[in-house]
Amino acid sequence: MNASLSPPVPPAGSAGPDALRTLLERSLPAVMGVLNITPDSFSDGGAFIAPARALERAQAMIADGVDIIDIGAESTRPYKGARPVTAADELARLKPVLADVVALGVPVSIDSMKAEVVAFALDHGAAIANDVWGLQRDPDMAPLIAARGVPVVVMHNRDSVDPAIDIIADMKTFFRRSLDIAAQAGIVRDKIVLDPGIGFGKTVEQSMTALAHLRELDMFGLPILVGASRKRFIASVSPSKPSERLAGSIAAHLIAAQRGAKIIRTHDVGETLQALRVAHAIESKQ
Repeated sequence: MNASLSPPVPPAGSAGPDALRTLLERSLPAVMGVLNITPDSFSDGGAFIAPARALERAQAMIADGVDIIDIGAESTRPYKGARPVTAADELARLKPVLADVVALGVPVSIDSMKAEVVAFALDHGAAIANDVWGLQRDPDMAPLIAARGVPVVVMHNRDSVDPAIDIIADMKTFFRRSLDIAAQAGIVRDKIVLDPGIGFGKTVEQSMTALAHLRELDMFGLPILVGASRKRFIASVSPSKPSERLAGSIAAHLIAAQRGAKIIRTHDVGETLQALRVAHAIESKQ
């Protein structure tokens, strides 16, 4: 079923259409907080699937200073084990939660690879689309984004891991394809954010290489989002469970910020924001 291309009518309290642009103009990276309303996400699956718990989580992130809340109703965990769900499944999880989260007044991003789900979220006040398949999985996604005129996060992904490839070259090829799709659909270029997809379709070494060489994506002239929070590459350096990877996540995110990332996506909002603020304050004294 094609997603509706009609403009959304955001409910009262939702963030305006230029909220992301304002955040990107700041010297400090914006912090995007993860809100998984799923039973099987790799780090906190099931913890916030109940609507009341999801709302409490959103309120807590706002109290911690979050800039964007990224809500997802399908696990897109970056390794094996995620169970694909239908658009109906995603919508059933979103409908009891989304309006209340939007009403809190912080920009909401919808993390979905399905245009039908993104359309519903935009209709109900979400301000940003976050597509983990970079406009390359659902053919209705790019036309939807173009028609609505909302910002979109375009993430690099692969169907399978190949340790032999040059991951930076692969990312560049993928993003060129995504940007061609976006241009053909009529998506305004300054509405696009690129995400290297740490952990997605990559070995742990390739994830670290992507972070180390993040500046190579400057060739596209677009803002970069990095979400390294609790990812498996951290455990390859320092063995740990996802809930034990705060320090490693902060280390990766500080490096990403030093290499130009404008948005940091994290499970741990308060701690990440503190680290970014302190690093920024120190660097400003140079």
